[in-house]
Amino acid sequence: MRFRHPDGSTVHLAYCTNVHPAETLDGVVAQLRDHCEPVRRRLGRDRLGIALWLAKDAARTLVGDPSALRGLRTELDRRGLEVVTLNGFPYEGFGAEEVKYRVYKPDWADPERLAHTTSLARVLAQLLPDDVTEGSISTLPLAWRTAYDGERAATAHTALSTLAERLDALHELTGRSIRVGLEPEPGCTVETTTDALAPLTAIGHERIGICVDTCHLATSFEDPHHALDALAQARVPVVKSQLSAALHAEHPHLPEVRTALAAFDEPRFLHQTRTRTAAGLRGTDDLGEALAGDALPDASPWRAHFHVPLHAAPAAPLTSTLPVLRAALADLVGGPHPRTRHLEVETYTWQALPPELRPRARAQLADGIAAELTLARDLLTDLGLKELP
Repeated sequence: MRFRHPDGSTVHLAYCTNVHPAETLDGVVAQLRDHCEPVRRRLGRDRLGIALWLAKDAARTLVGDPSALRGLRTELDRRGLEVVTLNGFPYEGFGAEEVKYRVYKPDWADPERLAHTTSLARVLAQLLPDDVTEGSISTLPLAWRTAYDGERAATAHTALSTLAERLDALHELTGRSIRVGLEPEPGCTVETTTDALAPLTAIGHERIGICVDTCHLATSFEDPHHALDALAQARVPVVKSQLSAALHAEHPHLPEVRTALAAFDEPRFLHQTRTRTAAGLRGTDDLGEALAGDALPDASPWRAHFHVPLHAAPAAPLTSTLPVLRAALADLVGGPHPRTRHLEVETYTWQALPPELRPRARAQLADGIAAELTLARDLLTDLGLKELP
């Protein structure tokens, strides 16, 4: 979906395909047929933006076989789909029964992360629509915090600097500018936008910036206005933003609230949980850990890294952090010029919701994704952007 900003530039809105992950190119093509095109049809649009997640094997196939890459581009065109951004955070296995800590491997101290992201950039340069010259890729925020020392930090810095050089060369070769954004996430070396300032300013390259995920922003209790202003002052580019909402519990000390939260404690994904205290931010690596005894203070609200559907906040006594998303979006694209032109709805946890809230068929999932995109569209038009055909 495309929107015209009041300054005349185009802002792209997509939804991320990691909600129905596939490891192979054949699986990706099946996604387009079974999921993406039905969402487009529900929205009544001739063209729909999708943010592709390409696992290791799919990316390698596309880089190694030009005919396969041309075939994917043809399939996108045939189904009325376009790609300006990729989700490069998960490497493989995102559809596994248990993902948890595995999603942070390989990290930026591992040469394979550089190789994979380089492949993604080369693929994206060929998938961009003919009238688009800028693409974006989100990636993990360096590494999970444990076992990350000074030596590994130096290795990661070198890898990102090498990536910047490769992106420059790709631009010279293709005329397409691909940028990569670190995506701060609770529990990682770069947990907040503030944590991102030092490594990104040290690299100091326009093609290496940040991906602002509004669920992660909210989970860490960051103020969107202050966070985005700090990035602007440090001249750290917002490469893209993922529009997502976290799980919010206003009174976690109440038994009924803990019972409601326990329904979201599931075995597949990690749901880092945070609370803000007088001494600062406190947290656990997972929701179950927070609910166990007194692992996390419960005198103040809790927020959990659980991407809940944008249009359907959990039933009371829980809610979502949609207000944080609204505030962030106003700062991102509501000013005289957009701070980013790539927006991506990323609710990958539909099948991890409590059983009674999960879609039971493809049609229900497509309905839900279309409803999220409709909400995002309305937020954009309320900010003065005009939806384009």
